Amino acid sequence: MKKVLLPLFITLIFSSCIVSKKKYDELLAQKVRTEADLADRSSQLDKANANLDSLSQQLKKLKEDTTKLGIEKRNKSQRLAELEKEHSQLNSNYKNLLTSSGRQTRDLVQQQEQLLSIQENLEQTRRENDSLSNSLAEREKKVKELEQVLASKDKAVQDLKNKISNALLNFKENDITVKVKNGKVYVSLAEQLLFGSGSIEVDAKGVTALQQLAKAIKDQKDINIMVEGHTDNVPISKKSQYMQDNWDLSVMRATSITKILTKSGVSPQQVTASGRGEFMPLASNDSQQNKQKNRRTEIIITPNLDELFRILENN
Repeated sequence: MKKVLLPLFITLIFSSCIVSKKKYDELLAQKVRTEADLADRSSQLDKANANLDSLSQQLKKLKEDTTKLGIEKRNKSQRLAELEKEHSQLNSNYKNLLTSSGRQTRDLVQQQEQLLSIQENLEQTRRENDSLSNSLAEREKKVKELEQVLASKDKAVQDLKNKISNALLNFKENDITVKVKNGKVYVSLAEQLLFGSGSIEVDAKGVTALQQLAKAIKDQKDINIMVEGHTDNVPISKKSQYMQDNWDLSVMRATSITKILTKSGVSPQQVTASGRGEFMPLASNDSQQNKQKNRRTEIIITPNLDELFRILENN
């Protein structure tokens, strides 16, 4: 009996071990699948979070854009709501009148006319509201474009002023001043640097200054140059056929300077010579010091504003 039971017992133990190993493998495979699924879910979650951040940024921008519609559009929207309310009220009255007696026919016709008028006004207000929204967006675009052009011009003017100042550093401050005013560069040259008393011939030192100035600006093709001659109120002592007064003197001096600039490389198409005579003084001609200030030549450099004018014309 023992000999029979012993093999049977061994067989049962061996069979039990095989079942446990198979169960273990199944659990291990299930664990691997679960971990892979978890990794995939984590990746999907990260992607969803990234999409959520992007949508949040888009939502923020849309909210900011919405606020730019302006006060006038809000007024139109309020008016639209009022008209819709009035339209609803009149429409209700109109329906009530339809059920009333013939004695109210006149009121019914009047209500119909009012209703049609309000409907037309409502549609017109809607169209104006839509047009206003489009116009507002277009104007904001134009304003931004103008601001960019103006900022670019201001930078160009300041850069040109610095370039001219650096080119004329070796001259005294009371002989030459360079400044920016009203979007233009003003180069003011005192008489003692350029001319002798009553003369229209530029001195050697003045020629050097003008040549250095020309070197700094001759490659600037997007500028216009005005050379203005100025005098004090003392009449000229030596009149001639071509020079009768201070006005003639200022024009001829400006012309002499213009010729030096163009010979030094500045395009003649960019330069205009003009004379102001004694009529635009810096100070009252009541002292020798003030008269000396007034005897000067101003070279006014203006940036080309064609692009700005184009934007304004298209507005």
